[in-house]
Parts: sequence; C-alpha cells; structure tokens
Amino acid sequence: MRRYDLDWLRVIVFGLLIFYHVGMFFVAPDWEWHIKNNITYEWIKYPMLFLNQWRLPILFVISGMGTSYALSRRTAVQFAFERTKKLLLPLIFGMLVIVPPQVYLEKLSKGMITGSYLDFWPSHAFIGTYPVGNLSWHHLWFIPYLLLFSLVLIPVFIFLRNNPNNFILKTTAKISSTRFGLYWFIVPLYLIEAFIEPFFKETHALVGDWFVIINSITLFFFGFLLISVKETFWKTVEANRKTYLKCGIIGFTLLMCIITAFEDGYARHFTEALIKVFSFWSWILTLFGYASKYLNKPSKTLAYCNEAVYPFYILHQTITVILGYYLMNSQWNSFFKFSIMSIGTFLLSWIIYDFLIRRWFLIRPLFGLQNTKKISEPEFLHQSSSSVL
Repeated sequence: MRRYDLDWLRVIVFGLLIFYHVGMFFVAPDWEWHIKNNITYEWIKYPMLFLNQWRLPILFVISGMGTSYALSRRTAVQFAFERTKKLLLPLIFGMLVIVPPQVYLEKLSKGMITGSYLDFWPSHAFIGTYPVGNLSWHHLWFIPYLLLFSLVLIPVFIFLRNNPNNFILKTTAKISSTRFGLYWFIVPLYLIEAFIEPFFKETHALVGDWFVIINSITLFFFGFLLISVKETFWKTVEANRKTYLKCGIIGFTLLMCIITAFEDGYARHFTEALIKVFSFWSWILTLFGYASKYLNKPSKTLAYCNEAVYPFYILHQTITVILGYYLMNSQWNSFFKFSIMSIGTFLLSWIIYDFLIRRWFLIRPLFGLQNTKKISEPEFLHQSSSSVL
C-alpha cells in the first residue's frame, strides 16, 4: 500500500533544508559555512539545533523505507542499476556544474582567488579537493552516502524480503506494536553516539567519516525494517503521536539545558548522548504519527512537489550562496536579507525546474528524473513511493 505521507514528509523536510542553509548564512561564525553575513547571531543556533537533530535522521529513515518499495518490484540487479543511475549521474553533474559556483564565490569572498568565474571554471575548478583545492560535492554529500548504503545493504534487504518470517522482522513487529517498544531502536543509536561520535569528526567526505556513515546507515536500515512490518508501525505512531510529541519536547528541553548549563566532560557526554538520541527519535516518531494521521492522501500538488524535490535539492544551495554573496556586505536589515534569500532560492529553483528541467527531457536524468517527455499522473504517483531521496 502506498504511503503518501512519506512523500509529503520528504517534500517538507527538503523544503526546510532551504531555510536551514539560509540560516547558516546568519548564524554565529563558529558554525562554519561557505559565506557569512556581515552581522551574525548567536541565538539562531537554537532553532537550528532543534531542526538539525531530526532533519537528516528522518531523511535516512525515509530513504530506507523508499528502498523497501523499490526492491519490492525489482531484482537486486535492476535495483542496483537504477539506483546508481539516479544517484551517480546527478552527483557527477552536480560536482562539475552546480557546486563550482559555490567554491568560487567562497574563495573570492575570502580573497583566496581573483578573476572572473570563467577564469576559475573549468581551468581551476577541479584542481585538488576542497577545502585546500576546489573539487567538492558540498551539499550533495547525501547522495554518495545514500548510494553506498543502498548497494552495501542489498544482500541483507533481499534476505529480509524473501524471508518475511525471520527473527529480525518478527522482533521489529513485536516492539513496533507498543507505545514505548519503538524506543528500543535508540539503543544502537545511543551506543554509536556515545562511543563512536567522539573519535570521528563529521566531515561528509565519505572517506574516514565513520560516525556519519555508521549512524546514517543504521537509520537507513531502521527505515527498511519499519516499513517492512507495514501497518503495525503506522498504527502505533499514529495512535501515540501526542505521547511522542511530549517526549520530544521534554527531550529537546533537557538537551538544551545540558548544552548551555554544563561543562564538557565524561558525565555530560554520556548523558547528552542519551538525551540527544531520545529527543530526535521522539521527533521522528512524532512526525511519522502526525503525517500518518493528516497527510496520507494523494494530490496533484504532492505529485508535482515530489518530482520537484530532487532538482530543488540539487539546485538550492548554489542559488542561496549566489544571493548571499551579493547581500553579505549590504547594510540592509537581516530579516529583509533572510526573506530575499529564502524567497529567492525557492523562486529561482522553481523557475529552473519548471521551465527547464521538467520540460526538457534531455536534461531530466542529470537531476535524477526519468528520461521521458511526459509522465502521466497515475504513473508518477506509483513511482514516487520509491523516490531515491
């Protein structure tokens, strides 16, 4: 059975990503980003911390759920080929065309390079790896991680698909049937947060990024498990969504208290790790619960947005950086700048998508879309449940 609520959540979370990256332009300089406004704000950290705690985890869970849908209609070889095509081609295109303007404007703003963009690209754009060099995937880091997880876990997913009565799925169904049984999933997440996170700085470079890899692939795997037990999971989160919301509010409040009131140390680290995973898992369950209750319905708007979300994801940060570069030293009010950057990023992404990418079938594959001149609505709605993002 299709889950339209998953499509809505995917669209909403990627939409929030635009506001998050615009926020990175204004947040205090100890949160490094490619360019910064001439006035930054410490207080912005707190709403961004709230968003950041569950934003990426829920995307990996949703991606694992989408993988289950995709594998249900494909062989392992078909799935691997399709997933590679829809992820690797946009990644390469993004690194060659979409990301270089970000690198150029960052280094230009910091006085590291001079000259026009045509002086930079392509002659210098691919020399060395960022930050020392110029080649980077920047915000597209999610794509190679997702590709890696999808391919590495194929044998496990095929086994689970072909053996629905195995111990893992039976256990998942059992703990997913009770209000607090779903919190057993935080046990491995806590161990990862407590014992792996301190030793591996988050880099999004893939190589050596062990905490992000292990944490994210675990969430991806959880997504596959939860969708595999079908209505058992959805009935639980929908029925208990208010409880999970209360847990999320309590968890995030405690997390902020620990971060702001206690010095670093072993006691803080292990306590913070527990509350962190409890908090973000509660918010994930909350979002699934409310989405199941109110968003599990098809619409033309959803069909349009669900196809647009991948191109928007690929395009948006470059547009945000370009707008930010020309606004960073202006004396305009910061709220006005925020509004221009947010609305401008949405509007320009939409114009490029709707008038170019969506209609020009030759470039659709470069943005992860099916190479066809027109997709009928029923066909697209069927495809969207296994969207790669």
